[in-house]
Amino acid sequence: MKTFKKVYIEITSVCNLACSFCPPTLRTKGMIKLEQFEKTLDQLVGHTKYIYLHVKGEPLLHNRIDQLLDAAHARGFKVNITTNGTLIKKNRHKLLGKPALRQVNFSLHSFDGHEGSENREKYLEDILEFVRDSREYNTIISYRLWNLQRDEQTDVDRRKNRETLEILENEYNLDFRIEERVEPGKGVKIGKNVYLNQDHEFRWPSLLAPEDKGKGFCHALRSHAAILVDGTVVPCCLDGEGVINLGNIHDQKFGDIVDGERANNLVEGFSRREAVEELCRKCGYRQKFGMEMDW
Repeated sequence: MKTFKKVYIEITSVCNLACSFCPPTLRTKGMIKLEQFEKTLDQLVGHTKYIYLHVKGEPLLHNRIDQLLDAAHARGFKVNITTNGTLIKKNRHKLLGKPALRQVNFSLHSFDGHEGSENREKYLEDILEFVRDSREYNTIISYRLWNLQRDEQTDVDRRKNRETLEILENEYNLDFRIEERVEPGKGVKIGKNVYLNQDHEFRWPSLLAPEDKGKGFCHALRSHAAILVDGTVVPCCLDGEGVINLGNIHDQKFGDIVDGERANNLVEGFSRREAVEELCRKCGYRQKFGMEMDW
């Protein structure tokens, strides 16, 4: 049985924002039913201990998120949630104290990435209120600000980030400016179980992107895999359109899918430092991290 450090489960492909860095999915929009989620978890028992409720979509749009967490706990899973944070006040009672909830990642760059965002202070205060109340449960919190530009950052972008970072600095009584400590792609601890991570703006891989020579390494199907809302299994959370369709858990067992011919060809290819799938040859994650691996 193949085991993974984590498996991503997309519980909805619907989002309440339209961020510039996140192209909307062309797939049929969907919301997983509780029974489907339970069946998915049953297939993952023994394959992983950690579930990440994230691929595309905003997980806090799921009106039974509390029951999904209970289902995960009943089967011994720990859960990480990645959210834009706009619905945290509405859902706080469904999250706080849930024993399955290990970590919440707040994508703070969503505020400026969404053209219609208003009132940064209110947006952050709702998040901070939840984080304060989560302390007694030892939930890990990760604030993400993934909007750095590879070219020179504009004065407007710097000002917006500074406003966000200043609010965090005041909340955690920091005696330093976060920019002075954090490095792109790395986190800095700003409180007990609380971290801030800054990085360059994320770009989803696309078949329309230019293709390179396909050299490098990736941990897809080694440390992780992902399941889209319709049950499609893909190698990683970056395949938001299900391009590398390995099979569907409604038709096959998860274990058989991740040990199938296409899945094994992908893994064996990366063992040779070769990306055998077209989407992988157009993925910036492999270009950024894979070339540095020395196995």
